[in-house]
Amino acid sequence: MPSLVSEYPAANPSDASLHFRRRLAFETDCSDVQRSQLSGEVDYVLVDVRSSEAFALGHVPGAINIPSRMISAQRMAEYARQTLFVVYCAGPHCNGVHRAAVRLAELGYPVKEMIGGVTGWLDEGFSLVGENVSALGNGVSCAC
Repeated sequence: MPSLVSEYPAANPSDASLHFRRRLAFETDCSDVQRSQLSGEVDYVLVDVRSSEAFALGHVPGAINIPSRMISAQRMAEYARQTLFVVYCAGPHCNGVHRAAVRLAELGYPVKEMIGGVTGWLDEGFSLVGENVSALGNGVSCAC
């Protein structure tokens, strides 16, 4: 009797390669973002899509704040169409990051999700910057 792991056979290696390459085209992780920042290889715009209030309390260093509801052609006009945006929200329990990614993609911009968001960033042991980072643990809504 096969284990729960092998009950469904793994994909053939070429299909697996294609699948995981596609995932990497849509997402990055907190560690890769932090490493790129430390090395000075920041070739993207990191966007916190939470409310301005949540952003002010604490956010990933180097991020700008464009709440997902504020992403529009007018707001994004200052960026060249080839600008890569990396978006994040509160964490895996929030779909505001997906709304923001849809809006950016529909405006013609390349976009990736930083999986984990603020929760993932903190889980990795990285620090936030802001006015009152400790308040984020008190149920502050991302309001996305």
